[in-house]
Amino acid sequence: MRSLTLHLKLLIAILVVLGISVTAYQIFVLGIPVTEDATDDLWNIDAKVEFVANAKDPVKIQMFVPPLSRDFVSLNESFISNNYGVAVNRVDGNRKVTWSARRAKGNQTLYYRLVLTKRYSGEKSKVKGPTFRDSIAIEGPEKIAAEALLAPIRQHSADVETFIGEAIKRVNNLNDDNVKLLLAGDPSTVHKARIVELLLSIAHVPIEKVHTIRLVADQPQTPELWLRSFNGTDWLYFNPETGEQGLPTDRLLWWTGDENLITVDGGKKANVTFSLNNSEMNAIRLAKLTDENTDANFLEYSLYGLPLQTQQTFMIMVMIPIGVLVILILRNLVGLQTLGTFTPVLIALAFRETQLGFGIVLFTIITALGLSLRSYLEHLKLQMLPRLSVVLTFVVVLIAAISLFSHKLGLERGLSVALFPMVILTMTIERLSITWEERGASHAMKVAIGTLFAASLAHLIMTVPELVYFVFTFPAVLLIMVGFMLAMGRYRGYRLTELVRFKAFLNKADS
Repeated sequence: MRSLTLHLKLLIAILVVLGISVTAYQIFVLGIPVTEDATDDLWNIDAKVEFVANAKDPVKIQMFVPPLSRDFVSLNESFISNNYGVAVNRVDGNRKVTWSARRAKGNQTLYYRLVLTKRYSGEKSKVKGPTFRDSIAIEGPEKIAAEALLAPIRQHSADVETFIGEAIKRVNNLNDDNVKLLLAGDPSTVHKARIVELLLSIAHVPIEKVHTIRLVADQPQTPELWLRSFNGTDWLYFNPETGEQGLPTDRLLWWTGDENLITVDGGKKANVTFSLNNSEMNAIRLAKLTDENTDANFLEYSLYGLPLQTQQTFMIMVMIPIGVLVILILRNLVGLQTLGTFTPVLIALAFRETQLGFGIVLFTIITALGLSLRSYLEHLKLQMLPRLSVVLTFVVVLIAAISLFSHKLGLERGLSVALFPMVILTMTIERLSITWEERGASHAMKVAIGTLFAASLAHLIMTVPELVYFVFTFPAVLLIMVGFMLAMGRYRGYRLTELVRFKAFLNKADS
């Protein structure tokens, strides 16, 4: 007996731990939202390209577009133009779109449109970079100034990360004579980045220029310059103005390198204007979209991977154990008497379509009329099988009659009575009739009311939208429920109704 108890405890512990672990993995590692109302940002980015085409020359426009290899994934990408050919190529880790036309004249407008969201799951692609570079050739006073700046940078740094940060801070100290010499009167961010690159090259530390767009809605903006370096494991991003490390999460990397955003052959006065707007989408739907656009298997092995019609069926099926758990608690802990365990759950499922109030009325009418027929058949001394067949047929006829009259009276809700489980109604009538004969009318009514109450409570809990979403999205919680049901299987204590029942006896014993 002791070994059996230990076995049961181990089984319960394994099921509970497994259920909690899988659910926690889905929530904290995969990032699946806990509530259905959770939404994620959806960004729409428009890049408007304007230029003046030469009348006699072929036109070729090249513009960098995001590689989308870091933290974002594209849901839709489109190139809007009139009579232009479009091609997208990868060049040195960048993506570049090329618009081309044999002839064009006057003002021209092209659009690049991108809809993206945060990369939801899966392994984010890691592009490695160089860890060594040759020095940029420099001579004369510039070389002396650079070496003078490098000496304190080396002294105040311990690794690549701190070395780059210290170099940026030194270059931004415009009161330093060595910095003034190297900047040569041009304190622009681009020029500062070149000086930082020069200093780092002397120390053989590679650096790249990265151009980003800030994800802020309804604000005009231009690409923002950042610097990055590969430390052998990760890319380190730095603000060339402040030395701040770490690219903010609202920055979208557009392209890397020294080249301009756009180049135009056969035209002039090229200009690119960015406009952004933000919207929200249901997190689960967005996750499914990102799965379709990436190699991530975020929802591949979840119930969301099933066809939509099958999903709707499973949304009902996964809630049946919840209803069973409610009946188990009502019977084993509360002491409520019902006609079995599954009869109230099946009636609760029927209430999904009939709605609770109307369903209770229909159930009461059908059961009452069925009991009357069952009582009449008892006088005919029929055997059980023919008697059940007659009752079942009567239930079908009664359901059809209620549906017909409801339709004629304009009560469309009455048509849903056909969803009541006919066999369950038949067996309910039979068992109530037997209970009536064996234990009296009051006990039969008590059992019928208990069954109806249990079915109503189970229906109310099984149709809570937040609970339906949670169980469907995290079905591993059913393992935790199984563990609880196993624990309930060894409960031998008093039920709540028994405490009331034996209250007088307990008071007498105390006195």
